Amino acid sequence: MSVLILALIAGAVVGLALGALGGGGSVLAVPALIYLLGFTPAAATTASLIIVTATSLTALYAHARTGNVRWKSGALFAAAGLLPAAAAGAAASRLPQALLTAVFAAVAALAAVKMLRPARTDGDRTTKVRPVKAAGTGAGLGALTGLLGVGGGFLAVPALVTVLAFEMQAAVGTSLLVISANSLAALATRGAADSGLDWAVIGPFTGAAILAAWDGKRLAAKVTGTRLQHTFAVVLLAVAAFMLIDAVV
Repeated sequence: MSVLILALIAGAVVGLALGALGGGGSVLAVPALIYLLGFTPAAATTASLIIVTATSLTALYAHARTGNVRWKSGALFAAAGLLPAAAAGAAASRLPQALLTAVFAAVAALAAVKMLRPARTDGDRTTKVRPVKAAGTGAGLGALTGLLGVGGGFLAVPALVTVLAFEMQAAVGTSLLVISANSLAALATRGAADSGLDWAVIGPFTGAAILAAWDGKRLAAKVTGTRLQHTFAVVLLAVAAFMLIDAVV
C-alpha cells in the first residue's frame, strides 16, 4: 500500500476521533506517523501537533455552530496550559527518542483504562468548580501536549466533566478549544520548519483528518458516546502495548 493511501486512511481515523470524541486523535496520529509512515518519534510529535491543530480548529468550528463550546471557561482552562506546553515542547527535542516513545505508550494506556471505566452519572459530578484544581489540570494537559505532541483531549474531556462540571457535549466541544490552544503553544517552540518534516505526507494526512472531523461530529450524534469511547479505548490499548514493547526491546 502506498504512503499516500496510508496517510489518507490514518488521517481519516484521526479526524473521526477528534470530531466524535473531542480528543484521542492525536494519540493515534503519533504511532501512525512512526510505524506506518516512517517518521522518527521527534518528527512524529511535531507533525502530530500540526495535524491536530488544523483538525481541532475545524472540529471546534463544527461544535461551536451547535453551541457546544463554553468559550470563557475553556479559554481560562487553556490559558493555564500555554506556558507548560511551550516549555515542554522546547525540552522534547533534547530527550531520547526511546524515552518519548515509552512515556507516550504509558500515557496512552492510562487514557485507555480511564475511558473503559464506567462513566459517572450527573449526580456523581461535582457542582462546584475549584479554580486551583482546574488550573493545575490545565497546566498538566499543556505540558503533556508540548512533550508528547498530543492535544490532550482524551484527558481534557473527563477533566472538564469532573473538574468544571460540564455536561458531555459541552466538554467535547470545549476540549477542542483547549487542544487547539495547547497545540499552537507547543508548535511555537518546536521550529516545525526546521524539523525535516515530510510535507508530502503531512498535507494529505491533515486534509483527510479535517474532512473526517465533520463526519465524526455527525457520527457522535448517531452512536452512543459510551460505545465510541470503549471502541477507541480498546484500539488505544493495543497501540500502547505495541509501542511499549518496541521501546523496551
